[in-house]
Amino acid sequence: MRRGNFKVRILIFVAIAAFAFLRKCSQEEVNPYTGKKQAISLSPEQEITIGLQSAPSMAQQHGGLHPDNRYQTLVDNVGNKLVNNSIAKDTPYKYEFHLLADENTINAFALPGGQIFITQALFAKLENEDQLAGVLGHEIGHVLGKHSNERITNANFWKTLAMGGSAIDMGGVAQQYGQGQLLKNGRGDELESDELGVHFMIDAGYNPEEMIDVMEILKAAAGPNRVPEFQSSHPDPENRIEKIREAIKKYKNASYN
Repeated sequence: MRRGNFKVRILIFVAIAAFAFLRKCSQEEVNPYTGKKQAISLSPEQEITIGLQSAPSMAQQHGGLHPDNRYQTLVDNVGNKLVNNSIAKDTPYKYEFHLLADENTINAFALPGGQIFITQALFAKLENEDQLAGVLGHEIGHVLGKHSNERITNANFWKTLAMGGSAIDMGGVAQQYGQGQLLKNGRGDELESDELGVHFMIDAGYNPEEMIDVMEILKAAAGPNRVPEFQSSHPDPENRIEKIREAIKKYKNASYN
């Protein structure tokens, strides 16, 4: 009887796993802005909706919006300049740039659909407009790269697989592996967004070398005890600097030809 039950569980797992793989394969498409093949489950309209719905709570977590309109205007001007002089202008996304009041957390992030945030803590460490362009260009890259969309799709895939794995006590293994895959994708996302950010900076007339200085700022802020790259969802700043230099050379050469 037990053997029969186990066979049934195996069949259930195989059926669920096959469904998960087939669904993920059917969701694969080429990102028109990056040329990368991705599994995508959300439409641009859905991404925009998620971003708009999540934006107020994300701002609240960081002390709300910064009260100085002069700084917010600068963030808006730089962000819009990047959008209007790059492929971002031709996307369906609705870009909005927000300066957060948080003076303790050095961070910038993007929600699906074009909601982009930078904390006062990071903003205050930037030395010029070009460095601000580097930060915002990187975040625009996350939006065009559909990175949140891809992670949501991958998370749903592993959630389905874990559900099937629970039938044969393999759910925990599948779930852990899924988390590892999401971690790896996160590192690739950061490098891709760095490259896109360099491209946007050059298109908008900013000095892309300043993005390297942004990496130095982040490295200094993390201190000597920063988490090693293989344990982090973000690549080490030194690795990012190397890739940024490659992107600068690539896009500068392209602009001269």
